[in-house]
Amino acid sequence: MTQSVGVIGLGDMGLAMARNLLAAGFTTYGCDLREERLALLEAAGGRRAESLAHLAQRADPIFVMVLNGAQARQVICGADGLCHTLPKGATLIITATVELRELADELQNSGVHLIDCPVSGGQFGAEAGTLTLMAAAPTAVLDAQREVLAAISARLIHVGETPGQGQTVKAALQAFIGVSYVGIFEALALGTAAGVPGHTLVDVIGSTHAGNTSFFRAVTQHILAREFDHTGSHIGTMVKDLGISQSLGRECSVPLFTTAAAAELFRAAIARYPQEDNQCIIKLLEEVSGVELRP
Repeated sequence: MTQSVGVIGLGDMGLAMARNLLAAGFTTYGCDLREERLALLEAAGGRRAESLAHLAQRADPIFVMVLNGAQARQVICGADGLCHTLPKGATLIITATVELRELADELQNSGVHLIDCPVSGGQFGAEAGTLTLMAAAPTAVLDAQREVLAAISARLIHVGETPGQGQTVKAALQAFIGVSYVGIFEALALGTAAGVPGHTLVDVIGSTHAGNTSFFRAVTQHILAREFDHTGSHIGTMVKDLGISQSLGRECSVPLFTTAAAAELFRAAIARYPQEDNQCIIKLLEEVSGVELRP
């Protein structure tokens, strides 16, 4: 019998994951507030869930790939949430990047298994099925879902036995990525303001140990091509994630000097370019310096 899997949240990431689950042979149900996203799932061969209760009766495990912690809490612990309808022994896999520990505490005595499993790789990694998963769950719970998780990922790293540890690892990772973005943007803005062509800066930095990465190449390719939206890295996601990183830093009494500076620059850019992707920050720096980066 084909296993049925659920996906809550059919945005760019969730819909891509659902398509990969379908390609791997899983019957896949989706739940989303937007009719057009449900239609896209059905066009790919998936099935719509009429409600969270309907989904809970038909799918196990269920992925939660919503935007933020408030949405995760609503679909899991709200008045019509999954915690009221999931049978004991069912598994929730939270792939969204959210603050999770309170949710984990509330589910502790419910009989529902929880895999804390934030992802890295962005929209294109989700589409290609090459995400990196940072999974925190008891070994037996995780092992039972490895086949399902393999359908959406290239690498699964078991980071701990306790839900919440996955989100902790993701918070540290996002601090690193946020600071790395800003380092690239500021280096290009500095060289441009001093009269160096963009392609020269990219060639030189990209030939060094620090710049010879797929991350650097992807970011700078979009900047040189003046591509600021629909590149798989919406700025709102990084703003949210850096807020989680800063919250963890305060909780652990760890000063995050450069992460805080990066977060402020991302917040300034989202105020100016709310619908664009992370590299729109270069435009903000160009406005301040009065010079536009060109190839």
